Amino acid sequence: MTSSAKNIIRPSSEIAARVDAMDWTQATAELDAQGCVLLKGLLSRDECGALAALYADDKHFRSRIVMARHGFGRGEYKYFSHPLPDLITELRPALYAQLRDIANRWNEAMGIDIRYPQGHEAFLKRCHAAGQTRPTPLLLQYGAGDYNCLHQDLYGEHVFPLQVAILLSEPGRDFSGGEFVLTEQRPRMQSRPEVVPLAQGDAVAFAVHHRPVQGTRGFYRVNLRHGVNRIRSGHRHTLGVIFHDAK
Repeated sequence: MTSSAKNIIRPSSEIAARVDAMDWTQATAELDAQGCVLLKGLLSRDECGALAALYADDKHFRSRIVMARHGFGRGEYKYFSHPLPDLITELRPALYAQLRDIANRWNEAMGIDIRYPQGHEAFLKRCHAAGQTRPTPLLLQYGAGDYNCLHQDLYGEHVFPLQVAILLSEPGRDFSGGEFVLTEQRPRMQSRPEVVPLAQGDAVAFAVHHRPVQGTRGFYRVNLRHGVNRIRSGHRHTLGVIFHDAK
């Protein structure tokens, strides 16, 4: 990695400010209505390139998963090891701070007793006390013909109900196809699909497992899964920001 790339993935005081400056009132409304929201321009082109370049260097990662071996789809991904890249270390608590109140409100609406603490570090301590000590942020890499089956990122007893995926590659230049797909399974109804169009540096925040929906007799739970449509050409890299750690 070049020295300039190393500098890009070091902490930037702009990252947390960039997260805080987004319209979270509108984002909250979108999450409540759709279970996902597009966060435009979260990372710069240089930040995206620096993060994607890490994939070739195994020293940054604790494990590599080839999807076809597990029936997950086609393509592969790597989980970061400690210490996480500084940019991710700053992104995680900044995003958590904006999503925490939504997560607590959702759990209250669904009759779930779990509440999430003020800071992300306190939540990680809860995970670690239960044996969930392995970091979960990951880089995904897809080539032509690859795809990611619909799934949920559940890694143990403690699950934060929202997560974020950030597109590091540029559609139309680096790859074609490969849209982010979310499906919502509603009780006694057919599943509802949602395709989120992402540009390079855009993020999508979405429900990990389920979310509350207002019905005529109060709130009920709907189940969500996410995946990636088939890559038609080129290569696609994505950063996954998951807030709970894994066993």
